[in-house]
Amino acid sequence: MKITFYGYNTFLIDWGTNKIAIDPGASFYIPDFFKTLIPKAEWHGITHIFVTHGDPDHHWYTDRVADASGAKVICNEKMVRTINGERLILGPRSKGLAFTTPIKDLYTVAVDETIVVDDFEITGVKGTHGPLTLKVGPFSKILHEGPEERFGYGEMGFQIKFQDKIILNLGDTILYEDEWEKLQSPDVLMVPIGGKIAGNTMDEEEALKAVQVTKPKVVIPVHYNGGAMFNKCYNAADDQLFKRKAEAMGVNCVILEKGESTRL
Repeated sequence: MKITFYGYNTFLIDWGTNKIAIDPGASFYIPDFFKTLIPKAEWHGITHIFVTHGDPDHHWYTDRVADASGAKVICNEKMVRTINGERLILGPRSKGLAFTTPIKDLYTVAVDETIVVDDFEITGVKGTHGPLTLKVGPFSKILHEGPEERFGYGEMGFQIKFQDKIILNLGDTILYEDEWEKLQSPDVLMVPIGGKIAGNTMDEEEALKAVQVTKPKVVIPVHYNGGAMFNKCYNAADDQLFKRKAEAMGVNCVILEKGESTRL
């Protein structure tokens, strides 16, 4: 298994005959604003796409990657509505809660539900996007997740089991210790650690609690020290501190920079 990280919560995983993408979103950093995180050269080989929620950095290129690759798309059931008899996903580039986009091969899963797609056993995992403060010069706005708000819409993690391996990706979420105790111990946990200042996800210490309850073999910290708007280092976190504390618990921690890979 080869895991490649592309920033935020975006991954490509070469998994035997399958190649899965998690959160094929866009850059939110002004120099690369809305540029695809997953290079276009990688799109055609993708077989399955997992979308944790509808924010641009996670969802902006879902339909385009699916069109280019023919990949199957898996998301929270909340991300899809039937309108005039047609199942439409939340428009990746639409304003507000506009369900506008058809996906040829679409599968939905709810929290605590398990579905099988091809040879993947997929379970929806509880998650809630925390509030986020956006600042542009002297102006700021706090965004909150809500039933009628685009921000954080459909947030959910995935437990993905294929052959003898399990990957757990929690998306952008606050901590849910009780909910996550019932999950199988994954081979790989992908956990956000950058919420100390912004508050939109767990911070390092909260993420360590997630490590403690899920008991992974390997943990990869995500969604921290990335660019947003004019800020080159948004969602700041100390990944080396997280690594030391995770490994003190007996868990291997792999830190990946954008474009780097690891093999398991």
